[in-house]
Amino acid sequence: MSASPAATPVIPTRRLVLLLAGLSMFGPFTIDTIFPAFPAMGAELGADKLAMQQTISFYLVAYALMSIVHGPLSDALGRRRVILGGLVVFIAASVGCAMSEDLGTLLVFRVLQGLSAGVGLIVGRAVIRDVLEGAAAQRLMSQVSMIFGVAPAIAPIIGGWLIGWSHWTSIFWFLVAFSALLLVATWRGLPETLPPSERSTLAPRVLWNDYRMIAVHPHFQRLAASAAFNFGALFLFIASAPAFVLDLLQFRGEPLDEQDFAWFFVPMIGGMMLGAWLSGRVAGRMDPFRQVALGFGVSAAAMVLGLGYNLAVEAPQVPWAIVPVAMNSFGIALVFPILTLMILDLFPRHRGAASSMQAFTTLVLNSVLAGVVSPLLSHSALWLTGAAAGLMVLGWGFWVWEARVVRGRR
Repeated sequence: MSASPAATPVIPTRRLVLLLAGLSMFGPFTIDTIFPAFPAMGAELGADKLAMQQTISFYLVAYALMSIVHGPLSDALGRRRVILGGLVVFIAASVGCAMSEDLGTLLVFRVLQGLSAGVGLIVGRAVIRDVLEGAAAQRLMSQVSMIFGVAPAIAPIIGGWLIGWSHWTSIFWFLVAFSALLLVATWRGLPETLPPSERSTLAPRVLWNDYRMIAVHPHFQRLAASAAFNFGALFLFIASAPAFVLDLLQFRGEPLDEQDFAWFFVPMIGGMMLGAWLSGRVAGRMDPFRQVALGFGVSAAAMVLGLGYNLAVEAPQVPWAIVPVAMNSFGIALVFPILTLMILDLFPRHRGAASSMQAFTTLVLNSVLAGVVSPLLSHSALWLTGAAAGLMVLGWGFWVWEARVVRGRR
């Protein structure tokens, strides 16, 4: 059901799903596609593994900082205009990355990529809530998540193919082509979903008051923390993928190479897509609190299995070492749509800002995981799994706190 039928254009559901999923993809593509190229990039740019890890950290810090701006910009200027502007900047930044000849220049353009890449995911969530509500919004969010989930799976595979076929710069030219295609598709297929009468102002004092209102809201704090820590349990493995796949994982006792990232990403994203599909199927049929409890239950079982497996073996072997990761991604996909829609529904007049604040919370944690935690723990699958289990427990704890407060008021 449309959230504001008189003011919001009618957009075919299939087109909206494909557009929003595509807009969500180019952020993960920017991270995961370059993983197989790390050795080649480091050798050419004179950078070791730790220095190459900063191409992810710099990107994520910029992504996090700008994430608090995308939403309010779209609340004030409209969703379509902000998405198109972000895509133009991202295309220019990707061209700069492709033409970089030293690590410093590459990092500058990685920062510019980070400043623009979040626009599709953050503003896209607000678009969903602009046009739909209730179970219909959950179904659309789940469908977008299901297609979006393909990105982290195919991105390193594409990167491996490109680095095997051509120079590492071809990966960034691929990002240029992909984002240019999205620009054309958005220009032609996405109308404005936020009427001028419902837009806010960009006055600094008003923006500050809006952000302060959201940041100090106790329900937002608990929901955003739950979502961030829950996803962090998966992101820690994603950020550690180069070391996890190339240095730790084995197949029949033999190490994997740059062409083998599919062993890690395909099962993980398969679990995420299956969870997103199930979330869409049960929308309106299962109590949201029960669905979140089910998701955390699956993630908890995955952590127990992962810890047990890594304690029992000397070296993690595919496919068994990936089963707990796939199970965890399935659980996260059940939880994510519910938490996100609950956050957006807290602030019906400031959905863009609420989406930005949620993204900022998640991305700050992800930046720490990628830049600090992953380099410290990625030498050991057991340590990675133990840290992921701790993050999952923290996410579950914040959810239990929120659920008790909400149910106590009923």
